[in-house]
Amino acid sequence: MNSMDQQVIVQLSAWLKSGKQCWLCTIVSTFGSSPRPIGSLLACNEDGNYCGSLSGGCVEDDLRESILKGELANDKPERITYGVAVEDVLRLGLPCGGQLEVIVEPLDSSHSQLYQKLAQALADRKLMTRVSDLKTGKAHLQDAEHFKALSINQDTLFHTYGPAFQLLLIGAVQVAYYLSEMAQGLDYQVAVCDPRPELIENFPNQNIELSNRMPDDWLREKSIDQHTVVVALCHDPRIDDMALMEVLQHDAFYIGAMGSARTTEKRRERLLQLDIPVEHINKLHAPVGLNIGSKTPPEIAVAILAELTQLRAKSRL
Repeated sequence: MNSMDQQVIVQLSAWLKSGKQCWLCTIVSTFGSSPRPIGSLLACNEDGNYCGSLSGGCVEDDLRESILKGELANDKPERITYGVAVEDVLRLGLPCGGQLEVIVEPLDSSHSQLYQKLAQALADRKLMTRVSDLKTGKAHLQDAEHFKALSINQDTLFHTYGPAFQLLLIGAVQVAYYLSEMAQGLDYQVAVCDPRPELIENFPNQNIELSNRMPDDWLREKSIDQHTVVVALCHDPRIDDMALMEVLQHDAFYIGAMGSARTTEKRRERLLQLDIPVEHINKLHAPVGLNIGSKTPPEIAVAILAELTQLRAKSRL
């Protein structure tokens, strides 16, 4: 779940707590070109305020207008499909051949406690599945051990919500600066650790979590899970290796380390000498990033984010 959709749940929770009538709109299927993936959210309230995105603008306006006119989902969930008819494509500006199906669920203050609980679970980086009865509109939450793709049958919607991906960077170096800036635009929750206080104090991006602790101690206090990316960028074994020794024990989504093929081989040898199991070392992505010929810090940042984007897309298949 990306941070935009997490914001939707938080905002929806606040509206419901204040007594607002609301609607939650969820993309449940797509065909052809679709600006947003399955599971994307939009919430709106009785005042016409909204949060989230389903298509980048075209569908949202039409959907909100239908809801506020009382033409849609007055007292129970409804399904609506956009892009089937030629007039939809022309009127709404959907991508050529694009089609998406949306579930619209009406919500009131009686749903407030459920969405407060869901918002808190996301803040605590917990996975939670919302099970919604599409006939009655009643819903409940279930703890989820693993992320599961949204599923729907005739009567029930199962939607697992999870935390935003966190990107933990070891080393307050130039690459970390470009990586932190770009990654925030891709919905990563970024934090940087470097034991050298002068680098942390002068790090250009002061709007993220920064720490000058030893990286292994810092990582021990983090929730390392399948929504966690850790990248070592220091080029200093005294810093990088300590971080890798700690994080390779965990089942993170991605663990990477910057350096050439030769540097990578030496790193593997050091980790083996430190009795790190081979199966743990094999989790390491190094050299880090896609091989696109990157040389400069911003190019290396692009290569890293390109590889992460590729792997995340494959994991959704």
